[in-house]
Amino acid sequence: MKELLQLLEDDATLSTAQLAALAGMSEEDTKAAIARYVDDQVILGYKAIIDWDRTEREAVTALIEVKVTPQRGNGFDRVAERIYQYDEVESVYLMSGAFDLTVIISGKTLKEVATFVSQKLSTLEDVTGTATHFILKKYKEKHLIFPAKEEQEERFILE
Repeated sequence: MKELLQLLEDDATLSTAQLAALAGMSEEDTKAAIARYVDDQVILGYKAIIDWDRTEREAVTALIEVKVTPQRGNGFDRVAERIYQYDEVESVYLMSGAFDLTVIISGKTLKEVATFVSQKLSTLEDVTGTATHFILKKYKEKHLIFPAKEEQEERFILE
């Protein structure tokens, strides 16, 4: 009997009946538990993980190491909040080690990402340094493996 939250994290497309059966719960209890998790902000949303490399969409994803000056009474929270307000920002994490925050962003081009870093992120008052790393290829995300893309063989017809 798996815990309901783990079942949802593994596959949010399962029906309430399927979740109830796998969790050993009634459907009514399952619906009530999910509603409670949403109300308590334990469940924040549901997302599909897309392999954008298999589509026509062009995108660039970057991981940015950010050094900041923490604020008295707020620590890193106020700075992180300012950063995650930007539409380009997908994720922000407080880190231990040589830098303070990890920021994951997406843009249409390298120039768009570079512009975000140079004009928006690095100009924030409490940001003291950044290091940008571009994600070249995803192999695994949220426990899902991205299958290798089969190379299409080019064929030429000569007349």
